Amino acid sequence: AWTSFTVFSISQTLMLAVGATYYLTFTGVPGTATYYGLIMTVYTWVAKGAWFALGYPYDFIVTPIWLPSAMLLDLAYWATKRNKHSLILFGGVLVGMSLPLFNMVNLITVADPLETAFKYPRPTLPPYMTPIEPQVGKFYNSPVALGAGAGAVLSVTFTALGCKLNTWTYRWMAA
Repeated sequence: AWTSFTVFSISQTLMLAVGATYYLTFTGVPGTATYYGLIMTVYTWVAKGAWFALGYPYDFIVTPIWLPSAMLLDLAYWATKRNKHSLILFGGVLVGMSLPLFNMVNLITVADPLETAFKYPRPTLPPYMTPIEPQVGKFYNSPVALGAGAGAVLSVTFTALGCKLNTWTYRWMAA
């Protein structure tokens, strides 16, 4: 389950940076990235509801926190007078530093159902006798932190890809 956190962090950074940057540069309107983030947030909540409806525990699926990072992307674009290169550098760095951070906090607060099931089998102990292990060195050699670091490094490339997709779209429209 821990390895999925690394993939989760990188994939969320990829989707937000590429998608939001593409729409933002395509429209040229600051606020578009936040709108994209809002749409993606709604989608992930719907997906969570679907899992819950199938009978899975409510904290089995984690919904990523898109909006603050998308707002930072908009802010970078607006603050640099809609400069595409500044968006790639500043916006990319801001997304890379913020999105994995929010998602890491998100993931830590959610119990891993599989781990919980193995660690505390139901019929054995009453709740007041269940030992709580100290969370010492929680991030030591942790794929969550690895995913956060990788997301931070890759996000500038992802943002550049979003801008590149935009130029490809314009060329396709002109053809």
